[in-house]
Amino acid sequence: MKLSGIYSDGMVLQRDARVILRGQCSSGGQKVQIGFRGMTTCTDADPGGNWEVQLEELAPGGPDELVITAGEEKHVLRDVLVGDVWVLAGQSNMELPVRRTLDRLAEEIRGLDLPMIRQFAVPQSYDFHGPQEDLDGGAWVTANPEGLLGFSAAGFFFAKEIYERYGVPIGLIQTAVGGTPIEAWISEPTLRKIGGYEATLEQCKDDAYVRATKQRDEDRNGQWYAKLNEADAGLREGWHQADWDVSEWSEFEVPGSWAGSDLESVRGAVWFRKEIDVPVAMTVGEAQLALGTIVDADDSYVNGVLVGNTGYMYPPRRYNVPQGVLKPGKNTLAVRVITTHNTGSFVHDMPYKLKAGGQELDLRGSWRYRVGAVTEALEPQTFFHYMPAGNFNGMIAPLRRFPIAGVLWYQGESNTGRPAGYAELFRDMVRDWREAWGIGEFPVIAVQLANFGPEGDPYTDWAELREEQRKGLAVPRTALATAIDLGEYNDLHPQDKKSLGQRLALCARRLAYGETELVASGPIFVRMERQGDALRLHFTEVGGGLTPRDGNALQGFSVCGPDGAFVPAQAVIDGDTVVVRHEQVKPPIHVRYAWSNNPAKANLVNREGLPAFPFTTETEA
Repeated sequence: MKLSGIYSDGMVLQRDARVILRGQCSSGGQKVQIGFRGMTTCTDADPGGNWEVQLEELAPGGPDELVITAGEEKHVLRDVLVGDVWVLAGQSNMELPVRRTLDRLAEEIRGLDLPMIRQFAVPQSYDFHGPQEDLDGGAWVTANPEGLLGFSAAGFFFAKEIYERYGVPIGLIQTAVGGTPIEAWISEPTLRKIGGYEATLEQCKDDAYVRATKQRDEDRNGQWYAKLNEADAGLREGWHQADWDVSEWSEFEVPGSWAGSDLESVRGAVWFRKEIDVPVAMTVGEAQLALGTIVDADDSYVNGVLVGNTGYMYPPRRYNVPQGVLKPGKNTLAVRVITTHNTGSFVHDMPYKLKAGGQELDLRGSWRYRVGAVTEALEPQTFFHYMPAGNFNGMIAPLRRFPIAGVLWYQGESNTGRPAGYAELFRDMVRDWREAWGIGEFPVIAVQLANFGPEGDPYTDWAELREEQRKGLAVPRTALATAIDLGEYNDLHPQDKKSLGQRLALCARRLAYGETELVASGPIFVRMERQGDALRLHFTEVGGGLTPRDGNALQGFSVCGPDGAFVPAQAVIDGDTVVVRHEQVKPPIHVRYAWSNNPAKANLVNREGLPAFPFTTETEA
């Protein structure tokens, strides 16, 4: 008997919904019997062996067994719960697992065992020929100490809030792929109506083209690394060895970027070494080597022993050092940094330390370095998961028979290069998904992009995308949780997913669970009026009132006159409005708030502590 992968042990079925179970028998015409919670439902398989049954209005609870019988075949699904099922969709910040947040949230998850919360990770699969019916593989995982580390961090902290408030089992279906633009999650018919995607859609239907492109990328990458490794003197001579002489090597300050140094143009391998003195107490048991994040890839050694490696720039380098590797007194660290196409860096404001036995050694400061090999930059590869419609067909369509409570959507970073029109794409995607599921206007709760990049950076592409996300609230039964104060300037994947999960839960409590009077978000700009030389801004979601987060004067507002040049402006709270002016801008025309990629100083919140959404009055209806 064949079932889609989502119908498996530990699954969570949507309560109070028409749950459809479907599968395939070994032969056609067989009688299929479903037993669940003392009730039996029967149907006959069609000539091809396909069958489908409905379970109506299931009450929350469990665990229970679900037994499927067809002729001599019997399939038992164990540990089945009934509760609320939420889809977790988008790109890497939704995909980001709990294990990647432990620098900040380790104590939050220590000892947690929540068997009523489950997650199913949809196998990452694209298809360019049409919507798929079934999922091949996947498993439901329980939020216990063993399984929790692999959960979507944003999804888990959302689920924890909802479960603890309502006591209903929560199922999370994670269907997210890092780096994907929104177009990958929209159906082909919709994209053809929008226009502009036809050539790519047709090209990706050519299986031979897809295979050849993937093979070409694989061959090129393999050749690049083979050439690098062959040329790397550090690999040939063993520069990782504990006793290697580095007295003639140059010095480099860690953390630091290659930019502005002799290494700036290097694409290839650079070796770094440092000697540290380790006390006896730190040599007992395991240790952890924290090396911040490194651009692009690394192989890291302690006393000549490889303790970890990472193949790309984003993950935090947190490597376990096995017992027995450290020794009292002098120890050596060696890091081979591979720069494929970016300027190399030990990223600033990250932890660089050795931790063991309740003690820490600071690894910042002077390291020795030597170039192992220089090559040409590695050409970027083609990611077909990024192509339009592919993920909708392969990862959304197979879920459409599985009833859900709603969707959490965290995506947008990959559309910041072309933010215009994102609100319309979001609208069309939501319409696609709701039509696919056919269960009405289920809630869709999006995350507004976090602050990212150097403070004062003149670029505003992230701000423009956030404005498009705000405009997306025009879609019925949607909500937006802003993360404008939860980001990290130096990390595309901020770790505070607990606060984000709590904000998502606030939105769900009001939108999906009927707490209509709940203050679920920060202030949202709705209207501007001109009053002489000032502009008065009106907001919804003011809650208990407007206030600066830090008790200081409002910051983050700018104003422009007829020339369109924005300058920082004075802003004061007046009741549930904010009045903005600049003595040299007369008459004032427009206002922007938090209008930068990292508006770190923007401080308008409501008294519930939820930050105001960034906005510009230039797009006011």
